[in-house]
Amino acid sequence: MTSGLILLNKKPGITSFDALRDIKRVLGTGKVGHTGTLDKFAGGLLIVLAGKALRLSQWFTHCDKKYEGRICFGAETDTLDPEGSVIAEAEAPEREEVERVLSQFTGSIMQSPPAYSAIHVDGKRASSLARSGEAPEMEKRPVTVYKLELKRWQPPFADIFVHCSSGTYIRSLARDIALAAGSRGYLNSLLRTQIAGFYMKEALTENVSLLPINKDIISALGMPWIDVTKKEAESITHGKSLDFIVKSVNSYDNTFAVFYGETLIAVVEKVDGKWTYGCVLGEG
Repeated sequence: MTSGLILLNKKPGITSFDALRDIKRVLGTGKVGHTGTLDKFAGGLLIVLAGKALRLSQWFTHCDKKYEGRICFGAETDTLDPEGSVIAEAEAPEREEVERVLSQFTGSIMQSPPAYSAIHVDGKRASSLARSGEAPEMEKRPVTVYKLELKRWQPPFADIFVHCSSGTYIRSLARDIALAAGSRGYLNSLLRTQIAGFYMKEALTENVSLLPINKDIISALGMPWIDVTKKEAESITHGKSLDFIVKSVNSYDNTFAVFYGETLIAVVEKVDGKWTYGCVLGEG
């Protein structure tokens, strides 16, 4: 089997891209990709898809995530992490001040991504521009922080828990919390503990195993699913009209998975009010 999902516990100190190297070697294929980068200094859960399962990337990429992070107050680095150079310093705040400002960063907020990130500015990666000495203008964008808690205070460090939407930068959150508290700060460490219904405790650091995309995985992704007959599966595999299937799924808002037995054969989604194929994996 060369198609499926791997729950990988990425170690700090290697890039997300490098973390895939051994997986590609073991599987004997280059058709391997992760569904959400972890910075080099960060560790924790990385969801990896291989083979035909890569067609499902978009639905894994946009999942909510949970993190445990440590903010270091008193200095801000250009990368907003421990690998950067200090660009500003200030006195560390009191615990009460940090607790007071946390409410400003929960709910729907506008966040400016780090200059050292993979976001494109004028057709180039912001990180490439920053490394060349330019100062890319990072436009603020909406993100959602569902929960933000101060778990431990040991000056100049503050340990936080974050439950947030996809696209949220915890490095930016650390910077902004420090500024709001009248200080400067950067993210000293980060651990991703959960993506949708997938948990770091289920992930492996070595001897990783490829899991088939079954109904349990689709449910953990938060996506509903339906079963079809062999004849219906053949029709879907050949990209025929969905009229025969969508009559029974009008209660689904916009996306559902289709299984024939234990095999995922397609994801169907509603676009501009019409049901269409999001991707077709087929019966094989």
